[in-house]
Amino acid sequence: MRRRLLTCGSLVAISVTALFALQATFRQFPGMEDDHVPVPPDAYEKTEWAFTRLMYPSGRHASVFGQIGSWPTDYPKADRQFVQGVRRLTRIHTRSSEQVVDLDSDEVFNWPWLYAVEVGHWSLTDAECAKMREYLLRGGFLMLDDFWGPEEWGRFMESMRLVFPDRPIVEIEDKDSIFHTVYDLDDRYQILGQWALHGRMTYRSDGTVAHWRGIYDDHGHIMVAMSFNSDIGDSWEWADDPRYPEKFSALGIRIGVNYVVYSMTH
Repeated sequence: MRRRLLTCGSLVAISVTALFALQATFRQFPGMEDDHVPVPPDAYEKTEWAFTRLMYPSGRHASVFGQIGSWPTDYPKADRQFVQGVRRLTRIHTRSSEQVVDLDSDEVFNWPWLYAVEVGHWSLTDAECAKMREYLLRGGFLMLDDFWGPEEWGRFMESMRLVFPDRPIVEIEDKDSIFHTVYDLDDRYQILGQWALHGRMTYRSDGTVAHWRGIYDDHGHIMVAMSFNSDIGDSWEWADDPRYPEKFSALGIRIGVNYVVYSMTH
């Protein structure tokens, strides 16, 4: 038994060492919003886990960033503030800086967790859909956030149907372990963005009801988790702003932490 434990421990050490070796160096992209934050002093540390943001091509309906597309929404402040929550609330060795990964690169296979925002505007090529499918079937986890209403859902599905034409998207039940890995999150509610602060809007694009949807693998584990009709990215980005309601940041950070821990344990 001792020999087996030592062997298992050696394999874990080798796996972690290999993971560190594969990690690409942190790269800073131009800030796209007015809430610029400094690069953390330990941004280049190699760690057990890093927040990985997906760079993807956007269609003609892409939001605020024109030719750049929608992928950098809330970047980089949301990413860096959320990872501080992961550091405080879990024992995961977490990098203080995010990693931006282009779906056109094979580098995506080196990162077990991806976050994509405003996917109601993405427009993936056939090759990118095939790579995303391979990434997920290899054991990757994808969190999708901040897309609203039937029109954005329809544009999102144009690509997602190519990724998984044979797998249904379902509502995740309250009892699913993804809502109970660290926090028990049976009482979820719609998370509004910073744009709702002044009471002008309580939802976007007819997205009045929050949905927590997923795609499962053959073993009953979630591969893709969607926060539809909610803006979790804003709940991370504005968590330090006293004007932003604490209840949104509290739930948004807890959901993110649960998804991270779930992805590393299932």
